[in-house]
Amino acid sequence: MQESAPSPDADSRFGLSATWWRRWWRRQTPGRQDRFATLAPVAAVLMFLAAIISAFWYLRLEEVDREHEAVKRDVEYAQQRVRLRLLERQEQLMRLARDASNHEIDFDEFMGRAESLVSQYPELQALTWIDDRRRIRASYAAPSVTSSQLRPAGTTLRAGGETESTYSLARDLQQPVYSQPAGGTDTTGLLQLHIPLAEQGRFSGVVLGEYSIDGLLRYGVPSEVQAKYAVAFLDAKSHLLAGTSVPTRDPATGVLSFASKPNEYEVPVSPVGNGLVIRAQAYRASLGVIGSGLFWLVSALSAMTAWMLIGNWRHTRRRMQAQQALISETNFRRAMENSMLTGMRALDMQGRITYVNAAFCQMTGWSEAELVGRTPPFPYWPEADREQLAARLDDEINGRSTPGGFQVRVKRKEGSLFDARLYVSPLIDAVGKQTGWMTSMTDITEPNRIREQLSASYERFTTVLEALDAAVSVAPLGSEELLFANKLYRLWFGTQTVGHLQMVAQAGVPNRPTTDESLDEVDSFVGLPTDSLMAAQSGNAEIFVPELGKWIEVRSRYLNWVDGRLAQMVIASDITPRRHAEEQAEAQAERAQSASRLITMGEMASSVAHELNQPLTAINNYCNGMISRIKGKQIQEEDLLAALDKTARQAQRAGQIIQRIRSFVKRSEPNRTAADIAAMVNEAVELAGIELRRRNVRLSHYVAARLPKLHVDPILIEQVLVNLLKNAAESIDHAQRPTARRSVELRVVPKQMGEQAVIEFSVLDSGAGLAPEVMDRLYEAFFSTKVEGMGIGLNLCRTIVESHHGRMLAENIYNGTEVAGCCFSFWIPVSDATNSIVSPSTKDAGVSA
Repeated sequence: MQESAPSPDADSRFGLSATWWRRWWRRQTPGRQDRFATLAPVAAVLMFLAAIISAFWYLRLEEVDREHEAVKRDVEYAQQRVRLRLLERQEQLMRLARDASNHEIDFDEFMGRAESLVSQYPELQALTWIDDRRRIRASYAAPSVTSSQLRPAGTTLRAGGETESTYSLARDLQQPVYSQPAGGTDTTGLLQLHIPLAEQGRFSGVVLGEYSIDGLLRYGVPSEVQAKYAVAFLDAKSHLLAGTSVPTRDPATGVLSFASKPNEYEVPVSPVGNGLVIRAQAYRASLGVIGSGLFWLVSALSAMTAWMLIGNWRHTRRRMQAQQALISETNFRRAMENSMLTGMRALDMQGRITYVNAAFCQMTGWSEAELVGRTPPFPYWPEADREQLAARLDDEINGRSTPGGFQVRVKRKEGSLFDARLYVSPLIDAVGKQTGWMTSMTDITEPNRIREQLSASYERFTTVLEALDAAVSVAPLGSEELLFANKLYRLWFGTQTVGHLQMVAQAGVPNRPTTDESLDEVDSFVGLPTDSLMAAQSGNAEIFVPELGKWIEVRSRYLNWVDGRLAQMVIASDITPRRHAEEQAEAQAERAQSASRLITMGEMASSVAHELNQPLTAINNYCNGMISRIKGKQIQEEDLLAALDKTARQAQRAGQIIQRIRSFVKRSEPNRTAADIAAMVNEAVELAGIELRRRNVRLSHYVAARLPKLHVDPILIEQVLVNLLKNAAESIDHAQRPTARRSVELRVVPKQMGEQAVIEFSVLDSGAGLAPEVMDRLYEAFFSTKVEGMGIGLNLCRTIVESHHGRMLAENIYNGTEVAGCCFSFWIPVSDATNSIVSPSTKDAGVSA
């Protein structure tokens, strides 16, 4: 089978040298050599003509390419100018929308700013404020806008229109949206920009900006581009929106030019997208190749003289281009290899190193000359690991490498070691034959160090959590999976979520979101904190767990778990000892209150005896008188009945005194109820009045009308009032005031403390007041100014008042610079549950005595 000669085109494509041609020529037979010698001039001429035609054709293609690149460059430049102009207008409209969302401007200010923007930028035709109900709140349009394109305030968007569809898209995406309405709509020739308004994260409407497409072309496209090309804006269907086009060429004259298709380029206008395309068409200025007669004349005259020179020139030029391309490609590959951070090593089929890159040399400290050609053991193998590495290399050469790579230790030239991960893959040449193995090496010393630190940190963190005296558990919302539980939780509840869910349920913390998605406005995580989860405050609750027999304080908070799921963390602390201590303190306080009342009655024993002596003496006198008169038969039935009635009243009076004292001093459980203020004051006045009468002190009290009931323990409040009234009488007696100045006043009036409604009880006396050193230690336990006092009365009074969420105050009363007495007052807040309750005994007027 004879070898065929290559074509001249092949010589042009592959750049075959003259030496190859000579070798090929010698292999031909003598007859064929003669035929080639005869046809050589003709072939040379044909080859030269083909070369000339190809040269002109190539130059024309180059010219067309340059023209096309120029058009492309100018169109992209014009597109960037239009894009920047649109983005500037968009930024201004977004600032206007932000001010409208924040209520920093009203409709009039919006109209003013819209007029300013429309006047300043001719391409901007109209600005419209549309609320979340598609109602137009304000609109301003340029005078050039037709009446059919105006949007009067108060109207709504036409349903089903392009504007309404884009409005819905902007509402759903919550970001600016451009729209190019199709021809025939209510916004023909206008480009729309919908910018959503957001008020506290909720959609509240859009600001609609409408551009004139013709104005964008006129003011957005540079004038030098419009002068060079026929520039036009097209829609997504290539329909002309604005601008001009090059007229279609007559088919009859099309053959006279190089190409009948105009040189044009189009590109979408960002950020509008494919809805708006800018196109530029170059005006035809060339006559074409076929239409030029001078071309043929010059070609015919120069064909016989220049064909060899042109042929050699073209051959040399292509050869130089190929050599330059080869050098550039080699330099590029070398630069790419040297810039890699991953070390690369190539081995042949016998395990000899045939290639290393710069990164591999930098990692190991050995140069390329020291490594290429080396056989195992390699110099970067540590002595202690040579057997292991030799086994690894044997597996690698025999194709038993691990797909995920393997970790080894590598020794640098100075002797230090580092951790590396190696990945092995077969090295295949251009014909598909394996010539060796390619290994990539990555330094993982730092990742290993970080991994070890993270592991140690996790171990320390786990140790701390395991040693806590509180049970810690984490579970995702809506799932029974237990993500984390420390040692105390596992000791109490095991490894299940039952304990976690039980504590959450008892503490009243929402555990899982509702899953009803049937309503559009129902959020499945309603009730959860809307702020940043890590900044959400935790909720505390105290519960009793019967299974453990413990009181537990439960604290919970929401957090994002490592996999992104919303989870709930519960921290449970054992507060049983604290609760027992509180119960003991309450019982001790109750006993102290009862003891204080007994002490008060003990101090008032003589007064009580005197008070009881009067009705008992009267009863004795009445009985003796009736006996004498009955024996003498000197009494009528009416007189006997009257005497018996008086005797019964005196006995009832003595019984009331004893019953009042018994109710005051008896020990009972704390009982807070809605108590009538007037009834409490009357009981306290009756009890304290015994002591005040014995000390010849006058008592007056005033209770304001229509006071609400207080949620208090009446006995404790009466105890406070009795102590204060008794102390006031003792202060007056100790000051030895004259009869005219021996008075105590009790006042009960409503008052406002800041934003809280309270009831104020005040006791004013005319004693000697309180010394400064006594005022500082007034409520100190076991401190008393009385010889026989125990110092627990006022301390206990303040404790009772503060247990009712009130406050107690004491201050001197001055008459000029002289102390004229003292005022003890305390107030109790009015609970919300009793604000509307009116005391029935004080409906009409204040009570005074």
